[in-house]
Amino acid sequence: MKQGKRNRIEYFLIFLYFALYCIICLSMIVEQPFNNPPDELNRYRIPLYIMEHGSLPNGYEESIRIPGYGFSYAFQPILPYMFMGFAMRLVRHFTANASVLLYTARLVNFSFGLVMAVFMLLLSEKWLRNRYLQYLFCFFVMFLPQSIFLHTYVNTDSCSMMSIAMILYGLTCALEDHFSYRSCMILSIGIIFCALSYYNAYGFVLSSILLFFAHYFSVKHHKIQIQFLPLLQKGSFICILVLLGIAWWFLRSYRLYDGDFLGLHARDLCAELYAYDYLKPGSRETYQTLGYTIGTMLTKSDFTVLSVNSLICMYGPMSIYTALWVYRLYKLYFSLSLFCVLPLSVLTAHWKLSPHLLTGGIHFRHRKNLTVFFHMNMILCMLIPLLLSIIYSYYSDLQPQGRYLMPMLIPLCYYSVRGLEKGLQFVCLILEKVTKQPVSKDCYDHILTGCCLVFLFLIVIMLCITVYGYAFPAWQDSDQWDIPIHLST
Repeated sequence: MKQGKRNRIEYFLIFLYFALYCIICLSMIVEQPFNNPPDELNRYRIPLYIMEHGSLPNGYEESIRIPGYGFSYAFQPILPYMFMGFAMRLVRHFTANASVLLYTARLVNFSFGLVMAVFMLLLSEKWLRNRYLQYLFCFFVMFLPQSIFLHTYVNTDSCSMMSIAMILYGLTCALEDHFSYRSCMILSIGIIFCALSYYNAYGFVLSSILLFFAHYFSVKHHKIQIQFLPLLQKGSFICILVLLGIAWWFLRSYRLYDGDFLGLHARDLCAELYAYDYLKPGSRETYQTLGYTIGTMLTKSDFTVLSVNSLICMYGPMSIYTALWVYRLYKLYFSLSLFCVLPLSVLTAHWKLSPHLLTGGIHFRHRKNLTVFFHMNMILCMLIPLLLSIIYSYYSDLQPQGRYLMPMLIPLCYYSVRGLEKGLQFVCLILEKVTKQPVSKDCYDHILTGCCLVFLFLIVIMLCITVYGYAFPAWQDSDQWDIPIHLST
């Protein structure tokens, strides 16, 4: 979609976007005490092992197992830890300082976040027509307090979020340019990073497959037509690239864990062998073993409240909060904007809003059914991490953590931004009906720009207050852990 040249305000917003990310992320990386972020010590054991041995650990390796729980994170995909471990191995040739090695590992996730920020800008240009809505979309995704937190400590979530942005951008380009080889490569790289980082994000891989096949299906004269040749050509190209990137990991797991290519059963078996009795998977008390229903867990426990609040912001071991009004403002915004998307879309279409006020969102030209199917897939991608979080907490271990829901963030923020846009269009529609005069394009553009800038300002203020007003003082008062240089320490 071609757009006009950027003005000075837009260049300033882009500069602010990257500058704010770099300044806040780097300050958090340096300021956060080691192991204050959730379970960082047990995650850090894996890159530490790779740094020491120059090879990947077996999930059963004693030195990386989590004390008490009896299993390790090495059973699951560890591509981000591989980057960290080999980067630390390189840095160790120059210094063995424990803090420098830790910062090296954390900076890998900072780099993933920076790449994600670039792809978010590119994706916003595909999904939204108005430039200020594009910037608002990017700011919402990158600067939700919990979102930026993921890029500042040792985890696999950061790489997963980057991969989702890559997948969505590559997939959108592919559906527009009929899966050009450039788009297929971007999509394939995104799928590789996703497959080797975080199982909860696999919904986007599934949606990519569904939309790939849907692209080559069409209905003409009540007959289904399939473009077999391009489907086979492009499908084979994507499959080869993805398999070259990920097959080694799952074959390795298949060989190491007696056919368990995902490593999930082997992880539970390891926990049964080495965990404390009351922490073994078969011995844990859960809502399911106690005879309660899922409805009881959702309504009678703190699962829902903690999940929503920690999706917005909970730093440290879910013990560092932000201001109460920040939670309320985000909840109000998401609730109202998401509520506005569907009903106001129907109303504005039924009452025929002036054409110059229609800015538009995700749309594939002359493929209405494909556009609808794309939105269905985005809803599916939001539901999958939510359902996985509920199922895990009910059947295995009560873990109401917002970071399990983070894969839904990009589509969630897109629909909330579209809801804001639809709300403004509805206001303009009411004004046109009352005054019998059309709202001019310039007037609407000024209103929309003003609203976006106000929200951008609020996002920045809420993030700065959260990080520097609440997180920094808490980190300064928290216990300081010794940073290990060797697994034996």
